[in-house]
Amino acid sequence: MITCFTGAVLVFEDELEMWTNPSQYWVENQGQPLPIDTLVSSLQSEYPKASITSLKAYTDPERSVELSGKGLPGKAYINPYTGKILSFYNYRDTIFYTNFALHRWMLGGDTGKLIVGIATVIFLFILITGIVLWWPRNKQILKNRLKIKTDGNWKRLNHDLHIVVGFYTAILLFIFAFTGLAWSFSWVNDGIYWVTNTTQERTKAPESNYYELAETIGFDATLVSAKNELKDITYPFLSISMPSDSVGAIRAQYLPDDAAHVRDYGYIYLDQYTAEPVGKTSFSDYNLGRKVRTLFYPVHVGSIFGLPGRVIAFIVCLLGTTFPITGTIMWINRLRKKKKSKLV
Repeated sequence: MITCFTGAVLVFEDELEMWTNPSQYWVENQGQPLPIDTLVSSLQSEYPKASITSLKAYTDPERSVELSGKGLPGKAYINPYTGKILSFYNYRDTIFYTNFALHRWMLGGDTGKLIVGIATVIFLFILITGIVLWWPRNKQILKNRLKIKTDGNWKRLNHDLHIVVGFYTAILLFIFAFTGLAWSFSWVNDGIYWVTNTTQERTKAPESNYYELAETIGFDATLVSAKNELKDITYPFLSISMPSDSVGAIRAQYLPDDAAHVRDYGYIYLDQYTAEPVGKTSFSDYNLGRKVRTLFYPVHVGSIFGLPGRVIAFIVCLLGTTFPITGTIMWINRLRKKKKSKLV
């Protein structure tokens, strides 16, 4: 019940965060934004020990700029036109992280993660056996089990809410639960690559052409080069990650507007000294095992079918929270019925 409820919240977590704190994400369009390097310098003037390592810039002129790195109180949201710091954000300090931690490991670390995994396996077993018990012996029973009898007593209504609604949601709940196992058990991930006969090893990322006394480029030069590479592609944001050493390449991440799903990211790798492209990769370049594993998330949250899929996932997860309640009531009613029959 807890996993289903927290899962329903997670489906629209981004929208809920933006709705509860709009001033962090939205700004007034004032024309030409300041250079990113200017924003970085302004931030570092207030936090001299800060080392800015990543940037997220949106194509929407009314979105704030996100800067992250070491030495900051959290991720910095900055007005791109004034350089004003709108807020610092730490996901772990929010109610949304608590909801996420409840969903994944019940706030109990590795032990909680195991509990969630075992509960999910049991839930899958209940869904399968529930369909077996639901399966009608004739057409009349089938007809009764496909609709809720609204004019019956409360026991019949509770029965139908469990049996009828349970049938309509069982397949999707099974899919959501099954894909969720990938975050609880390593053997599920290993099984994906075993079934697809592929390796989990990833291709080594491209490197920069390092030479002594070379000076690294800033975010603005990186954005210019990345945008030039993506001139024929539309996308909502560019996320830039600077390398952690002198030979790594800058990584520019984007999600095309026509992406097949929310994990259909594209990556461009740029030389950190010249901003020249040194490599590209995307979802289509993955081996079959990694493609299947990557698809687990959009399938798990329903976003594989866009907004309609997320709405359906949200509703199904909310309904999933009711089945332990209606099932327990049915169980108690049967115990009482058995007790009365023994007394008679």
